Amino acid sequence: MPKCSSWPRALAASLTCVILLGSVASAQQPPTVRIRGTIEAVDGSMLSIKSREGADMKVRLTDNVAVFGVAKTALSEIKEGSYIGVTGMPEPDGTQKAVAVHIFPENQRGAAEGFRPWDQRPNSTMTNATVAQTVKGTDGQNILVRYKDGEKKVVVPPDTPIVTFVAGDKSELKPGAKIIIFGAVKKDDGTLEAARVNVGRDGITPPM
Repeated sequence: MPKCSSWPRALAASLTCVILLGSVASAQQPPTVRIRGTIEAVDGSMLSIKSREGADMKVRLTDNVAVFGVAKTALSEIKEGSYIGVTGMPEPDGTQKAVAVHIFPENQRGAAEGFRPWDQRPNSTMTNATVAQTVKGTDGQNILVRYKDGEKKVVVPPDTPIVTFVAGDKSELKPGAKIIIFGAVKKDDGTLEAARVNVGRDGITPPM
């Protein structure tokens, strides 16, 4: 049995090992790519996509790929307690002016919660949070959303696209469909792989 005096040294060595292993695991996380575009062709599990920037991209779908439709819905569906994502533009007074809002289904509550920069347009942001309050204002609907690290005041103008995610299937992944993939994984050989694809319903372009 080791002497008690050696325990702190052994414990420190163990903790150092855990931290190093954690750092290695973190460093090995594959990079992801966000893709917005139009499906041009489908060949088995391979999608040929023309990105919104005009690039030709090929994305392989995983065997268990999840497909979600992005469907139009009404502003009235945003209620206190709803979990939503707000694509916004910062206003001088600190509020976010919504460019688009998507309502998560209940089983996706908590997905990517928080506030972060976004690439929908220059200087845009994304806030995934729970609606704490919603009241009608002079410029649209005023919504207070709260997430684990803070809160944001959001103004949703009347013409803001409001969408929700609905269960879809692979048959919707066809030429002409507008899609957004939030996190295609870039593999070591440079190929892209997606475990989830969000596709616009009824010809809409996912606005987020």
